Amino acid sequence: MDWLRIGAFGLLIFYHVGMFFVPWDWHVKTAAPADWVAIPMRASNAWRLPLLFVVSGYASAALLARSSGAGGVFLRDRTARLMIPTLFAMVTFIVPQPWVELQFKHGYTAGLGYFWFHDYFSFSEIAGIVVPTWQHLWFVVYLWAYTIALVALRWIISPHWREWLVAKAGLVLSGGWVIAAPIILILARLAEFWPGSEETHALLDDGPAHLLYFPMLLFGVLLRQSAPVWAAIRAWWKIAAALALAGYATVTMVELIYPGSLVPPFAWQVAFAAGHTALTWCAIIAAIGVADRYWNVDKPLRATLTEAVFPFYIIHQTIIVVLGWYLLLLHLHPVIEFALLVLTTVAGCWLFYRIGREIPIFRVLIGLRPKSASADRALPSSNPILP
Repeated sequence: MDWLRIGAFGLLIFYHVGMFFVPWDWHVKTAAPADWVAIPMRASNAWRLPLLFVVSGYASAALLARSSGAGGVFLRDRTARLMIPTLFAMVTFIVPQPWVELQFKHGYTAGLGYFWFHDYFSFSEIAGIVVPTWQHLWFVVYLWAYTIALVALRWIISPHWREWLVAKAGLVLSGGWVIAAPIILILARLAEFWPGSEETHALLDDGPAHLLYFPMLLFGVLLRQSAPVWAAIRAWWKIAAALALAGYATVTMVELIYPGSLVPPFAWQVAFAAGHTALTWCAIIAAIGVADRYWNVDKPLRATLTEAVFPFYIIHQTIIVVLGWYLLLLHLHPVIEFALLVLTTVAGCWLFYRIGREIPIFRVLIGLRPKSASADRALPSSNPILP
């Protein structure tokens, strides 16, 4: 699970760099976004975040199993590890992102310092952008909210009934149903909100997103406890991989025929939705199966990368947005822009982590355990995103 999460967050850096080039709306864009960039972007955007919630649920179940009582200590620890870095980032590292977006889209002319100390903390909307903001750290906020829900369920449901629910869910998801049942539920969710709704990432008004992400986290909790589900994944992950490829092929076909902002006819919209749904779930099952089969080994670098994931996640998007904004002034070829964005983002994230880990107070502010607990870094539970 550690390697799976590390890989998913590595992919996230490339994905957010890709957002600079794809025609989809984002904070800042290259001078001439290309329709074809949507094709590689579609390969992961259906499943990368749901997979992270699955992995987080798995680790949450492991930590709760070691917690005494109703999970109050676990909740306090998760709150500190998740929300202190989030709040600190909201008042520091996040600030340049809305500043760049306001300049790029709305002609905002004030400097970063003025924006930071005069406009950012106005607790209002500026050209439709709510400030202050948690931007890409919405994932961490949602994970914290789901942690509260897990602890509440642990308090409400007795151990006997929890065991019963795990056993019944394991039966429901045994065999090929580990692929079919979740796809049916995702399609039902899609039908309920057809033709779709944009995720707000604002927590309280994001019901359709919660109907996807919270069940993914619950599946991760189940996976930690259910031998039948693991058996089903080991038996069916290759078929899931084939179905994921078929789903991606369908999504790609629709994207090629109706690129950019072109709206497909209804039949093509249905085909796209079906392919997207198959890709969402089957890629997750395939990824877990591959990780279980080939990545269930430890390496010296794993502990360091496991610890580095949260600091990387905190800072990476700010680096991409700010650098992208200034690259526009140089009028470079997109290939050069891409190379500079990837190399600078990776180097900047690594420098941010390596410096931050050596400063005791900064460790807490970027999501690392205090120095005295550094020996825990080798444990999967040492990083809050796992969590």
